[in-house]
Amino acid sequence: MTTFPTLRALADRASFFTALRQDALGQAAEQLGDHRWDVDLATGTFAFSSTTDPTRRFVCGAHLIASIAPGPRSVLWGWAHPAGGGDRGVAAQLRAYGETHGIAELTSPEVPFPADAPGDADWIAQVSHEIAGAAVDITGRSAYYSAPSGESGTRAVLLLDAPLPALTVAEAMIRMPRIMSTTTPADPRAAVWNLARLAGWTMTWTDDAFSGAVVTDSSGSVTFGFDEQARVTSMKASLAGTA
Repeated sequence: MTTFPTLRALADRASFFTALRQDALGQAAEQLGDHRWDVDLATGTFAFSSTTDPTRRFVCGAHLIASIAPGPRSVLWGWAHPAGGGDRGVAAQLRAYGETHGIAELTSPEVPFPADAPGDADWIAQVSHEIAGAAVDITGRSAYYSAPSGESGTRAVLLLDAPLPALTVAEAMIRMPRIMSTTTPADPRAAVWNLARLAGWTMTWTDDAFSGAVVTDSSGSVTFGFDEQARVTSMKASLAGTA
């Protein structure tokens, strides 16, 4: 499906980290039981609230990254949106990254859909996740929410400052088999490297052929093995407190 190749590539290399943080956000919301979500861009807050006990809430800081609209068939970046914070908003970091790396899609205030894009609800949803993943890669913030806006099919991409525990190697390794069954980056080796970068772990390659990598933090270490197509072939963990 035609989307925005450069943004898709950024999202792809952040895919493992993004999926792990989205998984943690989902678990936090599920702890509320039946819940709803609300966003207030004026105060920069996003919250999941229990529908049976509204005092039980999971509140995050919220930053408008982009608005994707089927009417004009365009992506309006948050820094150009009245509610996006302008040059002081988090979305402006995407523009700065685009200026540094020559990415036109990130430096134009409003980007038209590709001419052959269907622009329907499914396509807009897919693009919203790719934009969010690119924003995670560029800013290091997580998680995110793709929020339907009104009845026109528009979606708002919100980058969240979620009060989630820091992602540790030990926690990630519990979730990675499930994450890898549904997350298929084009370059898994690059996605592992970016997972370590975004999570703040230490990573070292095991050899000059990049056939393995060791990621480490205070909770333990994991050695990843890769084949010639950069696919993950093995994960061997040595976690703190285990024999």
